[in-house]
Amino acid sequence: MATPDEPLTLPCGRVISRATANAAADWLTLLMSGEATEEQQRRWDQWRKAHVDHEAAWLHIESVTGRMKSLGSSPAYTALSSCRATGQPASATRRRVMRMLVWGGVATSAGLLASRTTPWQASMANCRSATGEQRNFALEDGTQLTLNTGSAVNLRFDARERRILLLEGEIMVATRHGSGIPTDPRPLLVETADGSIRSLGTRFTVRQRPESTSVAVLDSAVEISPRDAPGRTLVLHAGEQTQFRREAIETPGLTDEQSVAWTQGQILADELRLGDFLAELDRYRPGFIRVDPRVAHLRLSGVFPLADTDRILTTLPSVLPVRVQWRTRYWVTVVPADRGR
Repeated sequence: MATPDEPLTLPCGRVISRATANAAADWLTLLMSGEATEEQQRRWDQWRKAHVDHEAAWLHIESVTGRMKSLGSSPAYTALSSCRATGQPASATRRRVMRMLVWGGVATSAGLLASRTTPWQASMANCRSATGEQRNFALEDGTQLTLNTGSAVNLRFDARERRILLLEGEIMVATRHGSGIPTDPRPLLVETADGSIRSLGTRFTVRQRPESTSVAVLDSAVEISPRDAPGRTLVLHAGEQTQFRREAIETPGLTDEQSVAWTQGQILADELRLGDFLAELDRYRPGFIRVDPRVAHLRLSGVFPLADTDRILTTLPSVLPVRVQWRTRYWVTVVPADRGR
């Protein structure tokens, strides 16, 4: 285990002092507490600009908090969420916990951050996307792989099979089947924490959730096999979607446009609860979005381009009786429009 004064090496290779690392974590604690004044926010901004190591430390924290989002119910994400929701002053105990959360994987191991996979495992993956980023990859067999925000996969291609390991996030897979080009005879599988999805010459999306895997088929079909239910499989056809866990597969339903809108760079809302809408938008932004329970039930409809999430937030008051509070760009709260300023 690293000593209290031992420097830390960031994933980018930059070495920073322990004091700089702790200062970054302390700023995070203060900003998430909801108690930061405008003067403190100004000092935080000055601290970031004061030295390149400060900015590197803060960018690391943004990366960690963004990856924690995909872990959903993990202890690390729960701790962060509780910290920002309490509205209590940033205590010394909370600062120590925050330091452990955001630097534990660099200083010692990823055990504290572990859920179904660790952020550190994802950071070393063959193909990755950052929070708010979508990336396209052309695989060696001609398969097109698209990663949604905060996603990571490893590739395991050998003489017998082609296997895509989804570590976290969401992907779209499009094979060359039907293109007129000879297809690869090796089976193509996507593996998640809950089991595997075998392509039957198709285009489909897969999302790793905290407790299950979601699959939607756009063309042709896939075969789903839960990890802990030998012999139990389901063929999912074009226009269908489902979720499955290690031991069971839910009854398929029709693919809804909301679940695949991300492949067009959009969030589609059709009478969607504001709380659910902001939870989805939160996936595409560094930092966190909070919603006051008094307005979480409000519903909205529309097509929202993901290229500018700030703009989406700033337009909310024009369609709903809400106000957007910007503590920083990374900590945003949506409150009732009549709440005292």
